[in-house]
Amino acid sequence: MMTPSTPEKSIRLPLSVAEVDRAAHLRTDEKYLQSAWKDAFVLQFNDEKFVTNSQQLDIVLGAQLGDYRSESDYFLGVNQLANGVVENFFVRNLGVINSVVDPEQNLEPQAISASKDENLKSLREIGSFLSPRDIGLAVHAQGLANWHKKHTRCSQCGAATTVISGGSVRKCLIDESEHYPRTDSAIIVLVKDDQDRVLLGRQKVWPKNRFSTFAGFVEPGESFEHCVVREVSEEAGVSLSKINYLGSQPWPFPASLMIAFEAITTKPESARPDGEEIEEIRWFSRADMKAAIASNSLILPLEISVARQMINSWYGDSAVTELKGNESWR
Repeated sequence: MMTPSTPEKSIRLPLSVAEVDRAAHLRTDEKYLQSAWKDAFVLQFNDEKFVTNSQQLDIVLGAQLGDYRSESDYFLGVNQLANGVVENFFVRNLGVINSVVDPEQNLEPQAISASKDENLKSLREIGSFLSPRDIGLAVHAQGLANWHKKHTRCSQCGAATTVISGGSVRKCLIDESEHYPRTDSAIIVLVKDDQDRVLLGRQKVWPKNRFSTFAGFVEPGESFEHCVVREVSEEAGVSLSKINYLGSQPWPFPASLMIAFEAITTKPESARPDGEEIEEIRWFSRADMKAAIASNSLILPLEISVARQMINSWYGDSAVTELKGNESWR
């Protein structure tokens, strides 16, 4: 097993930003959260989508949404301005309201109405248009909302849970155990050969001509580096001689953290798809990729993805114009 080296270059990671202080010490201060709500800036989230105004988040004051509800209003953090003013940020989870539950009835969360459909857009749709501050808020908000949606029951006894600590914890109403948001670690790797070509693959479930880098979840007891080697071997059939760590980015679809690597193989001729998850693989030089984009025979991942940013970084500065074309989030 090779030892990962220091990154030779960094890549742009659009969703890896943190301009708002998460202020974890305030999450348990219910009085603070109650008092901050009225003048707080609030995002609105409903079933994988945000309430938007054009291509921007429709952020409103808490007072416009009525009273603070600890079951559905999650604290995202604070931002202290130069003049000393403190801005507070929340997200209201419109899709699932986990109201006060009767432990004996074990009631499920109840859905409530949201904004008009045309105003609801996913992070994939609007991510490229958001400011760094709003990207950080949206990623945090979506990660929390996704977790709450899938963890309404106690994993120890199966009873209903309720929201505490500003949305960062759920507590069982029967055994009082506390449950915290989980993140699934996944590696993503750009494989290159000694001619500086890149290897991309297409999954069976993807549209025709949609190619991307290789990725996979880290298994129990496995390091990131071992996962890189295993995934590339399993999916593409190549061994690696060098691995560089590039960075990491949250990917709340629903709850992943993508750890990015760049890897080198000295045996490009051994590349072959596994036939199960990966149906097709192709080596691309820069000229190959440019021609494929121009002929509409290659669809690349979205700009907000780690995969696309690794490809752009390898391609060079002209990627912004020469690789512009059809994109797919699938």
